[in-house]
Amino acid sequence: MRVDVKVPVLSESVAEATLLSWHKKEGEHVDRDENLIDVETDKIVMELPAPAAGVLAKIVKGDGAVVAGGEIIATIDTEATPAETKAVPGDTAAAPSSAKSTPEGTSAVAASASMATMMPAARNMAAQAALDVGEISSIKGSGRDGRITKEDVAAHVEKKPSPSGAPSPSPSPTTPEPSATPTPLATTTPSATAAPAPMGNRPEQRVAMSRLRARIAERLVQSQSTAAILTTFNEVNMQAIMDLRARYKVSFEKEHGIKLGLMSFFVKAAVAALKKFPVVNASVDGNDIVYHGYYDIGIAVSSPRGLVVPIIRNADALSQAEIERQIADFGKRALDSKLTMEELTGGTFSITNGGIFGSMLSTPIINPPQSAILGIHATKERPVAENGQVVIRPMCYLALSYDHRIVDGREAVLSLVAMKEALEYPMSPLLEG
Repeated sequence: MRVDVKVPVLSESVAEATLLSWHKKEGEHVDRDENLIDVETDKIVMELPAPAAGVLAKIVKGDGAVVAGGEIIATIDTEATPAETKAVPGDTAAAPSSAKSTPEGTSAVAASASMATMMPAARNMAAQAALDVGEISSIKGSGRDGRITKEDVAAHVEKKPSPSGAPSPSPSPTTPEPSATPTPLATTTPSATAAPAPMGNRPEQRVAMSRLRARIAERLVQSQSTAAILTTFNEVNMQAIMDLRARYKVSFEKEHGIKLGLMSFFVKAAVAALKKFPVVNASVDGNDIVYHGYYDIGIAVSSPRGLVVPIIRNADALSQAEIERQIADFGKRALDSKLTMEELTGGTFSITNGGIFGSMLSTPIINPPQSAILGIHATKERPVAENGQVVIRPMCYLALSYDHRIVDGREAVLSLVAMKEALEYPMSPLLEG
């Protein structure tokens, strides 16, 4: 019996997806629920499991194909076995070969296996770098399930020694032969004195944007072209939070099984401010302002594929331990590309933390259709004035970018002040239920 392999039904906000690389070839056996291929949307990379056990009879859509939800991309023959696969006349892939008994054949087999595990971007980069089969087979993949990424290929190309035996760019000096007619001015002309400077190795590479990167670019341009974005700044004395963390970090981790980080304090502070100024938690829908009676906070997280923003739902109803647990889970699964589409959809307000990379000040871009985003920066010890005295305190700059179409400067400034006050006078994390 033939069973169709179909692309999963995509969400309403996702029109199409891209097939990355097949993990099986035609004629190979597959087990039920075995991952056949990774499917990339503009939000996530999801695995497509086999709907039944059997032989992969036909691949309808190859690597890199753009597909829609529900589209048939392959068929599985549940009654066939791999041994039944017959060689097609002239098909060198199915015919016996003695290549394996030679070094060249061994390299070809290894390279073929490596190519099967290469991401499309890595394959393009390898072709542009003119890597031979031996070089491809020597590349060790650092991606999931040992897949070769474009970073692996780039690292290999960077370490690759320059070709030996190439002529030197600077010719060796020679003694000119005597000339019957002296031309002393010739040695002072630009054509005689100006020699082209050696350019050296100037590699370039052209890599297609991933669907996620293209979507990020589209949304950022959309945000800047449709919203009237302004940014207001303030600074926060983080001493109280540092003291709380130092005092409760051991007992907090012992009681909840998770470390007490900084982000839960910022989420709590943001929710407190959004409750006071609901328009900062609102969104724009045409000519309407949609006020949300809930607080779904998006947390920007870095992943190998780019920036993703998973959502903490109903953050106002969560304890700091629950918030920290969700953030840690988001970070781990973002690295493994395991976040679901539902977790990346929606959100009423976002927080991005450039401080973990050392950023001191920035102007974050709003995630449409939201009306504001909070940017957190590195906490550094700086001299500040307290009660007429100069003291050293751990200070952090905050940036609130907002859509001036619906948020006035007053609400934006006061909401950021409310966040500052909530951070400078935090509640003990162990007093929550």
